[in-house]
Amino acid sequence: MWNRGPRPEEGGVLAIRSNFRRFRASQKGATAIEYGLIAALIVVAMIGALGQLGGGAGGMWTKVRDAVLNNG
Repeated sequence: MWNRGPRPEEGGVLAIRSNFRRFRASQKGATAIEYGLIAALIVVAMIGALGQLGGGAGGMWTKVRDAVLNNG
């Protein structure tokens, strides 16, 4: 049984809530959210680009493997 006040995870939730309230009340919070959205958009674009390039690289390594196996 826990008799030493709020549980550690409850304190963490309260800290997150208070930080969120402070961010929401200030311009810094809006700027941080905007930067987060920009970063997320960049990551999505990178994943899409790497997915398109990944197929070409896989085909190249398949050709290398076949050449090594056929000449080995």
